[in-house]
Amino acid sequence: MAFNVRKRGKLTYYYEGDRPVLSALVTEEQADGDLKIHFAGLTGGYSAKGILGLSELVSMDPHQEVALVFRCWEKWLVEAGICSSLQDIDFIEVYAFGAQPKTPNILADPAGYAAEQDRLRKAYAEAYSSFFADNLPENGVPCRFTVHLIDFPDKAASYEFYSTALLQRALQKG
Repeated sequence: MAFNVRKRGKLTYYYEGDRPVLSALVTEEQADGDLKIHFAGLTGGYSAKGILGLSELVSMDPHQEVALVFRCWEKWLVEAGICSSLQDIDFIEVYAFGAQPKTPNILADPAGYAAEQDRLRKAYAEAYSSFFADNLPENGVPCRFTVHLIDFPDKAASYEFYSTALLQRALQKG
């Protein structure tokens, strides 16, 4: 996939199609030459399946979904020619909007629903911290804000992420 690119002042927009709704990436040039990178929100469900061309849909599995979102973002960075890996950037903020469990039904099985909420929260925390420890051990750990939603556009995913990061040019030279 080749991005359409539109530069406007300090901002560069990377998007698909002739009439986009969102940009996949927006970069903001800093005075020192660094790039602040804003990543579009996506899920490890239908979003990742489409972007990565996966044959299998991952559903309500944070351990898989977290890694898929970051793989999508890395793919975009490479395709946009910004850098070669997530290891080249430092995440400043990662926002995660968690979805409520899809099953069991809260009315038919309130205890099961509460247990599924607990499972998702624990799995999400483990998957998120494991991703940074296992894949970006030299990088800093971002701050985050998580909010649980009652309804969620991606009916397979357990959450949606969006993020801001910084490509520090001085770190790339050494």
